[in-house]
Amino acid sequence: MCGIAGWVDWEADLTRQRRVIEAMTEAVAARGPDAGGIWVSPRAAIGHRRLIVVDPEGGRQPMARQGRERSYVITYNGELYNTPELQRELAARGYAFQGYSDTEVLLLAFIEWGPACLARLNGIFAFAVWCEEEESLFLARDRLGVKPLFYTLQGSAFLFGSELKSLLAHPAVKPELDAEGLAEILIIGPARTPGHGVFRNVRELRPGYWLRYNRQGVSIHQYWKLESRPHPDDSKTTAARVGWLLADTVQRQLVADVPVCALLSGGLDSSAVTAFAAGVFREKGRCPIRTYSIDYVGNERFFAPSEFEPNADAPWAQQMADLLRTDHRTVMIDAEELAKALLPSVRAKDLPGMADIDSSLYLFSRVIKEHDTVGLSGEAADEIFGGYPWFRREADIHAETFPWVRRLSERVQLLSPEVVKLIRPEEYLAERYQEAVKEVPRLPGEEPYAARMREISYLSITRFMPVLLDRKDRMSMAVGLEVRVPYCDHRLVEYAWNIPWEMKHANRTEKAILREALKGVLPKEVLWRRKSPYPKTHNPAYTAVVRQWLLRILADPGSPIRTLLNVPSVRSLAVGDDARSNIPFFGQLMTGPQLMAYLIQVDLWLREYRITLRC
Repeated sequence: MCGIAGWVDWEADLTRQRRVIEAMTEAVAARGPDAGGIWVSPRAAIGHRRLIVVDPEGGRQPMARQGRERSYVITYNGELYNTPELQRELAARGYAFQGYSDTEVLLLAFIEWGPACLARLNGIFAFAVWCEEEESLFLARDRLGVKPLFYTLQGSAFLFGSELKSLLAHPAVKPELDAEGLAEILIIGPARTPGHGVFRNVRELRPGYWLRYNRQGVSIHQYWKLESRPHPDDSKTTAARVGWLLADTVQRQLVADVPVCALLSGGLDSSAVTAFAAGVFREKGRCPIRTYSIDYVGNERFFAPSEFEPNADAPWAQQMADLLRTDHRTVMIDAEELAKALLPSVRAKDLPGMADIDSSLYLFSRVIKEHDTVGLSGEAADEIFGGYPWFRREADIHAETFPWVRRLSERVQLLSPEVVKLIRPEEYLAERYQEAVKEVPRLPGEEPYAARMREISYLSITRFMPVLLDRKDRMSMAVGLEVRVPYCDHRLVEYAWNIPWEMKHANRTEKAILREALKGVLPKEVLWRRKSPYPKTHNPAYTAVVRQWLLRILADPGSPIRTLLNVPSVRSLAVGDDARSNIPFFGQLMTGPQLMAYLIQVDLWLREYRITLRC
């Protein structure tokens, strides 16, 4: 993967602004530690940082090519998994290739088909193409939003980048927050409304969209969305199709010129990906695939089963590693380093995140990167096939809000009265929820309960899954590790979207159709294991660390978060039993300790980025 950045300006001569585009590009250097490049003309400046995965020599960027009496320059972050097919089709149309990189294939595909090329792509991507003669910039983002892309229009300057820090490196972009941005942080966070860049006047290009910027201005178009239609296949055929799609996707995503590994928790989703990957390695006579799992010092003593975490991962991961004969490593993290990593994880994301759920992945990725450059993950299966508790808990199903948002009233009580009046928490959340529900593609004639489950699925795919994809991208790319997500293959997502709920949840079993698809691939005990989410620490030492840290923040008159909080309520949270609550305030994992850590991250972010409130 890589980091991209760019600047188009109708007034400034950008040939005299190399230092600025260099700064924007250098801001995302962690995403591309292996190489970098700049392309500049009077009207456009394009930057790129490269993580070399395929074709070290032929994939250099920014890449320029001539076609149709025009000159084009691309900067691209991503990976195409159908490169050979596209290359053959383009070659048949007369195109010649200087290498075998997907970058060159993507650029020539755009030259040949323009925006229509997006429908032909199988992959994860965010890219920009500048046409010098037309003075036109084209931006596009993959269907599910695996790769990030932000932009802003500041006077005569149109700026884009893989991460917010790239835009903030431009002198025209200020780290300012208005009331809506504050609501995103304090109410929606650690999620984010699609298209929202949080910082004032900053936007995100939404998944499945492309954008064109020229002298006429900005135009934005949707090229992909979920479509609801009757599902024609019976259960047996459906399971076979799901199994084939997943196996094909994993095989495609193993292509690389660098070491590839798998992230293995011992759960259904990651075990399936690892099993298919290990099989490909064996067929090709390669050494056993390396696998990694994460655990925490003290968890063997302090883990207690709950509705949201029914069992610990460690024994299951080792069982699968032994069965598949992988080269397995367990990464152990202690409470102190987990807390210390809260700051680098904010820097990686440019925003407060999922607290230690983020910082643990950052530390985990850093260890993996010592040996491997690409990893395969089981992320997104729960959204696609219905694995979360809110797919089965009646209270969540019938709640008229995002089902992963809990304890909103308690969260609001932590805010100062002035902030509550400014951001209108209940109204803001309700507005965002209604926007999302209105987008749901309906199936005419669907009975009410199935229609509601379709809504829950849509909310999970378009509002919750982006939180986890964003987390995975930022924490891994911050250390130069590329993590691929086979369950986000759009063919699999499109097919699974229309599988009837009674088939997905047959016999009241979560992800029943996926389990049927994996019979014969996984042992029965793993195949029917109840979902357990990404592991977190249960060590009370971590709670103690974040409690004391938060109390120091509250005692510091200079702490920027203090003016946003109801200090007595937050102090009560820090010293009271609520800090040990097992009821999540967000998702499945973010309970009392994570709520305290989230507030710490907000304070770190306000300090580190020198945020100015413009409310």
